[in-house]
Amino acid sequence: NAASPHTEATSTHNYPNLTDDDGKAPKDSVVLPAYSTMDLVDKDPDEDDPWNLPELQDTGLKWSELDAKGKVMRVLTSIVKFILLVGFLYMFVCSLDVLSSAFQLVGGKAAGDIFQDNAVLSNPVAGLVIGVLVTVLVQSSSTSSSIVVSMVSSGLLEVQSAVPVIMGANIGTSVTNTIVAMMQAGDRNEFRRAFAGATVHDFFNWLSVLILLPLEAATGVLYKLTKIVIDSFNIQGGDNAPDLLNVITDPLTSAIIELDKTVISDIATGDPAARNKSLIKIWCKTENITVIHGIINQTTWTQINVTETINLERCNHIFAYANLPDLAVGLILLALSLLILCTCLILIVKLLNSMLKGQVAVVIKKVLNTDFPFPFGWVTGYIAILVGAGMTFIVQSSSVFTSAITPLVGIGVISLERAYPLTLGSNIGTTTTAILAAMAAPGETLANSLQIALCHFFFNIAGILLWYPIPFTRIPIRLARALGNRTANYRWFAAIYLLLCFFLMPLTILGLSLAGWQALVGVAVPIVVLAIFIIIVNLMQTRCPRYLPSRLRNWDFLPRPLHSMAPWDGVIMSGMAFCGTRCCCCCKCCQKTEDEEKGGKERKKSQEMYDNPALTRDNEPLEAPKETVKATQL
Repeated sequence: NAASPHTEATSTHNYPNLTDDDGKAPKDSVVLPAYSTMDLVDKDPDEDDPWNLPELQDTGLKWSELDAKGKVMRVLTSIVKFILLVGFLYMFVCSLDVLSSAFQLVGGKAAGDIFQDNAVLSNPVAGLVIGVLVTVLVQSSSTSSSIVVSMVSSGLLEVQSAVPVIMGANIGTSVTNTIVAMMQAGDRNEFRRAFAGATVHDFFNWLSVLILLPLEAATGVLYKLTKIVIDSFNIQGGDNAPDLLNVITDPLTSAIIELDKTVISDIATGDPAARNKSLIKIWCKTENITVIHGIINQTTWTQINVTETINLERCNHIFAYANLPDLAVGLILLALSLLILCTCLILIVKLLNSMLKGQVAVVIKKVLNTDFPFPFGWVTGYIAILVGAGMTFIVQSSSVFTSAITPLVGIGVISLERAYPLTLGSNIGTTTTAILAAMAAPGETLANSLQIALCHFFFNIAGILLWYPIPFTRIPIRLARALGNRTANYRWFAAIYLLLCFFLMPLTILGLSLAGWQALVGVAVPIVVLAIFIIIVNLMQTRCPRYLPSRLRNWDFLPRPLHSMAPWDGVIMSGMAFCGTRCCCCCKCCQKTEDEEKGGKERKKSQEMYDNPALTRDNEPLEAPKETVKATQL
């Protein structure tokens, strides 16, 4: 066989024993490659960057290749899939609403009790963690914000003390999409992207609080700025925010449960009668009438006006006639809503994966992820912020909007870099609805209500100015990507993160705040200094290790559980394996399937190496084929 001059020269140079006396390769010799193909076999073509958006390829026939019947069937199938997608999305949003009601039934009165201690709320750090805990308990930042507004309106809480609580409510509302991201833990790369897309909201809120809370405590900048705005404009009462989404979801959610949310506000404002009331609304239509009562006090006749409530129409939801306590109803709804939420999310992801193929996927990805041409590329992110704000304004819930885009980030339709400005816009959108709602307040409470809503608005604007305009400052994206990689390798760490950031850490800070500022400073300052030291050393280890002492160039001098999660992973996986053998065989089956796939890849790789005659070891002498030796001898 003839070979190219380059190949022939290279081959004869590397293998001189295959040449004749003139230094030329015999015509009948088999020319072997100059370089080993071991690297080509060892390189797995699937080992791409997991953060790249996956290519959703169309495996079916093209439209032009279909006959008339096939085209009709494809159109009908697409219509059915779209209807199912809208239906599952509707159930998903309704399950989020029921989930919020369940959390309020379980922890609503506890949230009211937490707000009742005004001495604790005067501490900015305690106010922050109270805002986080209450919003996590009731699963609604609007509910916790309305409680704060009612407390300020009644004079129980000052506006300046309410600002940290609003910051905490901003953090607590991001727990919903973090829970939603955990439902995609089945696929490693989907979970990586979905969890990063959810936690980029968390990191933005925590980093904003880390900068703005000390600044607010020292200077009161948000309070003073909103005070200037309120005093400068003669703001009149307006209409309530548009209730577009609730008009669609209320027929279903109201048939399941209806709550009297004023009970939590009454408990927070110190009404003793509210403690014995149930959050479950029994009478949906009532009328208040004023009756004049006469009181005889010795020789004095006094007339007083007494307002009485007359029950006119009973509610028709499922639990209106159930004689169950709030806690029992809340636990039932919690289990039901989580089951529906998980089911709808799984079906939505599967439907999207089946629909987003071929040209549809290309168009959607181009629309959502393509920047404007140079030099206007920087405008794209701000357009995404406006889109996020508008969509949140329409649905009236940042939790619903961010929870809806989280699975889209997971399956690769929206990139993490595009999800970040959409989330920032969602933060602004949820404050605009609060501003419109505050403008509809009565005249005597309008100023305070509107000032708190503006504090929430300016807090998010300041956070965006800190963490978005300059690409270098988009730290939440890098932190979310690092956390996504960690949770993809150790998926149990997602639950640890959720418990730590939204429950254990706020509860610990609240306990230290109750013990006094001395205890809080004495415990928090060493932990913060240690965390800053670890962050700086980690950065220097990766960028400039030569400036570090030899001992600090890595963390190997520490016990392995202190600098690696592998030992903890072994312990947790052993516990899960024990539970799997005792409770169910799911874990064992999944592990067996994964091991079989891994073994299949290794067998395939070894077979390729064995079948390829060009693969030889570098240290072994290369023997010429028999045909070549005979030709040389002849």
